[in-house]
Amino acid sequence: MTRPLTLATLFVLAPLAAQAACASDDEIAAFVTSFTDKTPAMALGADGDMQDALCTQAKLATALSDKMGPVIGYKAGLTAKPAMERFGVTEPVMGVLYRDMMLDNGAEVPADFGAIPLFEADLLLEIGKAGVTADMSPQEVMEHVSAVIPFMELPDLMLAKGQPMTGETITAMGVGARMGIMGDRIAVGDAAALTQALENMTVTVRSAGGEVMAEAPGKAVLGHPANAVTWLVSKGIVLVPGDLVSVGSIGPLLPPAKAGGGAEITYAGLPGDPKVTVTFTE
Repeated sequence: MTRPLTLATLFVLAPLAAQAACASDDEIAAFVTSFTDKTPAMALGADGDMQDALCTQAKLATALSDKMGPVIGYKAGLTAKPAMERFGVTEPVMGVLYRDMMLDNGAEVPADFGAIPLFEADLLLEIGKAGVTADMSPQEVMEHVSAVIPFMELPDLMLAKGQPMTGETITAMGVGARMGIMGDRIAVGDAAALTQALENMTVTVRSAGGEVMAEAPGKAVLGHPANAVTWLVSKGIVLVPGDLVSVGSIGPLLPPAKAGGGAEITYAGLPGDPKVTVTFTE
């Protein structure tokens, strides 16, 4: 299922565009040009608050959908403590996911896929039933989820040297959505068992040479990956069947240049101990 390009849900937090300091059409166009050319960009929303940033994000998403396909879900970013500390925020940030950013497991991707390319361990939850509320427990959320999908996100932080990297500017630019590698879909059968597995799993990032670059438990994401879903809902997002939710950072952001030509993420403890891999090409 795809979201309408108006992104009305995001405007729950910016009720009227006239009341929020959205970026201008020229600023949006300049950012889209930088995005397309993979060159560092000027920050959007540097002088505004979070409402302004969400207004700008919605406007940018409408422009980017011409290149990235329709919006297919949402992402919670900076959900692990190291990511929050790196960018000086006290809670996650939210963005959107686009259809054409999703790549198959084992994809080949240029190492310089963005202006400031990075990669990280992540996870997608596919919503199977409407009605998720902000006060749900992780198991109650998982009873509304149809599938778990291992996911290596390939974000692009985009901003030129010296530009402010804050919660507001990261939000305004859509939380760096660029690409991501999707693993095999794991259908939710026993919601209770999968809830426990998600909390206790060990997620390990390895370089092409097998070096461990990062490792973290599932509970590194807000205590449980499903809590990223309820956080989004608490901010006004209404989820419908078919939506994908990226739960965010399960560990640190890493540069492709240090991965030795590729990376592998394993999810030990999920059914089948699944893996997601990418080859970084010159």
